[in-house]
Amino acid sequence: MSTPRKAPSHEGTVDFEKLQQEFVETVDVSEFSPEDEKRLVKKLDRRIMSIASILYLFGFLNRSNLGNARLQGLPQDTLGGDPTGILFDWLNSAFFFSYIICPIPATLALKMLPPRYWFGCAAVGWGLSSTLMSTGFNFTGLLVCRISLGIFEAAFSPGMPLYFSLWYTKQEIGLRMAYWFSLAAVASAFSGLIAFGIQNAQVNIANWRLLFIVEGIPTVLLGFLVMWLLPDRPEETSFLTEAERKIQLVRMNRGIKADVGRTVNKAHIAAAFKDWRCYFAGICYFGGNVALSSLSAFLPTIIKTLGFTNARAQLLTVPPYAVSVAVLCIVSYMSDRMQSRGLLVAFSSALGGIGYMLLLAVQENIRVRYFATFCITSGTYTLIGIIIAWFSHNLGSETKRATGAPLYMAVGQCGSVLGAHIFPATDGPKYIRGFAVSCALEFVGALAAVVLSVSYRRENRRRDRVYGKVENKDAPVETRELADKAPMFRYVP
Repeated sequence: MSTPRKAPSHEGTVDFEKLQQEFVETVDVSEFSPEDEKRLVKKLDRRIMSIASILYLFGFLNRSNLGNARLQGLPQDTLGGDPTGILFDWLNSAFFFSYIICPIPATLALKMLPPRYWFGCAAVGWGLSSTLMSTGFNFTGLLVCRISLGIFEAAFSPGMPLYFSLWYTKQEIGLRMAYWFSLAAVASAFSGLIAFGIQNAQVNIANWRLLFIVEGIPTVLLGFLVMWLLPDRPEETSFLTEAERKIQLVRMNRGIKADVGRTVNKAHIAAAFKDWRCYFAGICYFGGNVALSSLSAFLPTIIKTLGFTNARAQLLTVPPYAVSVAVLCIVSYMSDRMQSRGLLVAFSSALGGIGYMLLLAVQENIRVRYFATFCITSGTYTLIGIIIAWFSHNLGSETKRATGAPLYMAVGQCGSVLGAHIFPATDGPKYIRGFAVSCALEFVGALAAVVLSVSYRRENRRRDRVYGKVENKDAPVETRELADKAPMFRYVP
């Protein structure tokens, strides 16, 4: 058997189509064992998961620290006290406006550029934006920083599922996405600890300004580290040996025929916009993001309404987030093993809805209301983590994933804008409107997930009847022309 040449590490010299053909068509699967593949996956986890997870930790710290800054005097110092909470709400939601507009072009650009430089520059950009929040002295200055933060984070989070799909199979990606997305919950918990520590710091600047500095500067340094350490595409990175590259390219083509490198299929862009399932995924994501955005910005305030001081409320945000990490990882592991995600998305969304129902129904019992925050965080984070994994392989091609995933995320992020405005200070301490809207949308998302799961199951059965059952689920399926509409492609329901 001929040995393919080593893939060059510089983007301009890589012929991706030739490399795909050489590696995939000449490799003999019997040459490597399951143990070889396990060793490769462990190597990927050590490098890719470590970097991506730490990057997301800092990304979520920088986007969610506004809620902690609110309790440390930001409205009093820069917003004239903001008695109605409206100015703070607009600061919170400004991030999401740019985050809604930018993901689709940003993720398509990622497909054409080296991932390590793309993600590294994005981290430097949002780290600087967050750090500069500490210099804000009025609403306009803070608003510009929040919009900039959203632009740079839109170049990272929506593109990471596409990047993971280059490296992990559909049997692996659910748990990896859970590890990655669980860092959002860890960041929220860690943010509470940092805020608690800064609250008691004896410094000459306002606590909220120090918070932005402490969480922003390390992100800038991390961005430069990512440019050095994060692997590019499997075809070109020097991170893999030649034997490992063969295995990985076979893994990339399990159940699909992977797109060819840095190309964009315009027909698949249009197909993503015409796919009704992307919009139903957006409905699920919408409900989750209403809760997620309000949690990150308002959970300390909500816990404060239970009768705790500012500092104690910051600290008590930690346990709900910690539990949500465990729930997310357990349910995602189950979804990988079962190769069924839709019903688990519905369960998670309903769990969040039940948490809001408890907050609405129980007004006096502090323990029950605090328990409700565990239901909300666990359900919301699990919902979002699984739905990201669900669509990482169900869209059939890289180009359709690069369009469809940020499309449903953009629809969902509209929920983040809503979530930022349904907890005005004038509604405290009961916040009936915010809890009721969040509750209803969580249950609507659960219903949408059931509809999606049923539609995928019915379509799989139809294709089995018309085209025959797929005997070898790992066999490559030519999806470069029809994406997930290819006759032998099967969805994960």
